[in-house]
Amino acid sequence: MNRPASGSALAGGWRGAVRRTIYLLLVLLTTLLAMGLLQGAYIVGGLTPLKVLLLGLYAVLIFWIAASFWSAAMGFWVLLTRLDHFARRRGVAADSVAPLDGEARAAILLPIYNEDPERVFAGLRATWLSLQEQGEADLFDLFILSDTRDVDTWVREESQWYRLCEELGAHGRIFYRNRSDNTARKSGNVADFVRRWGNRYRYMIILDADSIMAGDTLVRMVRLMEANPDTALVQAPPLPVNRESLFARILQFASTAYGPIFTAGASFWQLGESNFWGHNAIIRVAPFAAHCGLPVLAGREPLGGEILSHDFVEAALLRRAGWQVWLAYELQGSYEELPPTLIDYAKRDRRWCQGNLQHSRLVYARGFHLMSRLHFTTGVMSYLASPLWLLFLLVTGIEAYVQAQTIPVYFLGDYLQPVWPVSFQAEMTIVLAFTLAMLFLPKLMALILIAINPGQRRAFGGIFRAFASAVLETVHSVLIAPVLMLFQTKFIWSILARRSIAWSAQQRADRSTGLREAVTTHGAQSLLGAVAGLLSFFYVPDYFWWFLPVLCGVVLAIPLSMISSSTRLGRAARERGLFLTPQERTRPEVLRHFDAAIVARPHPPADALHALLEPAVHSLHLVLLPPEPVAGRRHQHYVQGLLYKVMEDGLGALDTPERRALFSEPDALRELHSWMWSKAVNPE
Repeated sequence: MNRPASGSALAGGWRGAVRRTIYLLLVLLTTLLAMGLLQGAYIVGGLTPLKVLLLGLYAVLIFWIAASFWSAAMGFWVLLTRLDHFARRRGVAADSVAPLDGEARAAILLPIYNEDPERVFAGLRATWLSLQEQGEADLFDLFILSDTRDVDTWVREESQWYRLCEELGAHGRIFYRNRSDNTARKSGNVADFVRRWGNRYRYMIILDADSIMAGDTLVRMVRLMEANPDTALVQAPPLPVNRESLFARILQFASTAYGPIFTAGASFWQLGESNFWGHNAIIRVAPFAAHCGLPVLAGREPLGGEILSHDFVEAALLRRAGWQVWLAYELQGSYEELPPTLIDYAKRDRRWCQGNLQHSRLVYARGFHLMSRLHFTTGVMSYLASPLWLLFLLVTGIEAYVQAQTIPVYFLGDYLQPVWPVSFQAEMTIVLAFTLAMLFLPKLMALILIAINPGQRRAFGGIFRAFASAVLETVHSVLIAPVLMLFQTKFIWSILARRSIAWSAQQRADRSTGLREAVTTHGAQSLLGAVAGLLSFFYVPDYFWWFLPVLCGVVLAIPLSMISSSTRLGRAARERGLFLTPQERTRPEVLRHFDAAIVARPHPPADALHALLEPAVHSLHLVLLPPEPVAGRRHQHYVQGLLYKVMEDGLGALDTPERRALFSEPDALRELHSWMWSKAVNPE
């Protein structure tokens, strides 16, 4: 099906127009009100260039804050009243017990790149076991799409795949392939699947390396697609789980407690023009194949070249072709994992930052829906907001210094009575309170929803523990916000300076941040905060006290990063009922499958040396190698040179590209395998 059908049950219609009009008016009115308050404080004495710049920066930033606030407020209303017409219709479709069409086959795709195979396959095992408990499991196949370059990890993936198929009796249902050329990264990996095997399936469900999905959720997603033939993509919002560090546990609590009102709010006004988050989503294969071939942006990286954040673009291309994209906020049983430390979180942010900034070149591209352009703009603004906030703070400090240096004139002309300077501290306090209210009221809304639902209260450890967790999470978010602001500002600067990044695997396992790493990463930030604090204290003391919350997080970045990375503190918080989530209180079945798989990790895994020495591992690797075109004479000599190098100096003498080249050549591997066995029998 390359064109959407008509009459979809999920079309927005007049309801969508009303929702979006109300949302836009609320955002605009809120922005104008905030600007009026600030302008009232600045207008007296005339507008200077600094004041105009401040007003402009605040207008952009308060619009951004108001948009987020009203989205959360709409989500709060939806979850409180349960009056979402579209969610009810989705629920009827997903809860159907009628057998699915036998042609409604779905491929579950897991693209991976140099990930920990044991963790990856534990998640796959859990998802597959949960799926087998459903009555429609025969409609699903699972594909591990590896772009792994590291040979040891590659061999471990192969061994883990074979063991998984053997233990679950899933040969012919779970497939593995390692791509010889990882062009276009993850998007190229998925595109390769679509070209090779896509016509066998009506749907594909894309996972990430840390994704875990309940079988019931997978079946419900297929039912949703079957009931709505105009829909090409349904995104299931994933909840973060499984982390032990204090930093990750705080973020897990925040995402689980506050996230639902934001996702429900986004779905409320985005409707069938929602977005794709890159994983934990189901996609109709035919329109994806027909419309989602990604262009290569003109120019060189970082803003040119291959599109990194492909998910936004694929959603936009589907919408341009007339297909709908929905965020099904009510879908449960979708999980992911977070980076364990502040530094790892920032590293992931750096990769996302470059991809989102690329979208600035697509905002005005021909043919995209207005909502798709808004998604592109939102992605850019999510990172551009940081340097704008930094500039706002800097200009505010300069304006405060200018005002502090102005000598007040108490007597004007022939007036005998003094004219006292006008203070706008009250107006500025109102502006600050207004801004903070929009930032923190969504957390209060989320707590209200928890408080009025007995099941939710118990799941979060009781309302008092949930409230205490929210207070501590707020303190933590206030402290790390300026640190992330500096990180993201640095990222944008490096991207504009045309410094691209390597495509590296994300840190997934819990770990602690050491002193050396913390000082190396945060030292310059802390020094900058200390200098800014001293300058403001001595030259603009009144501004210093307003600036203090920002300074604290930056100056304390080193100990904050180290302390929050502690798994011991994370476990201690859980034992005291802090930062609990429902998935910890009552462990879902699919996560219990995952826990069992992690505990039952296999004996020491295979590696590259096993693929040379052990006949079973060697044979498996040879069988799974993709057919290669006939190599030229130069390449043959190159591989032969690698072979002699290993024979003379050992496998450790090869670097990563050389190992990859050698282990991609069946004839060379057979020769090396025979030589190593003959050497073992006769060392001479």
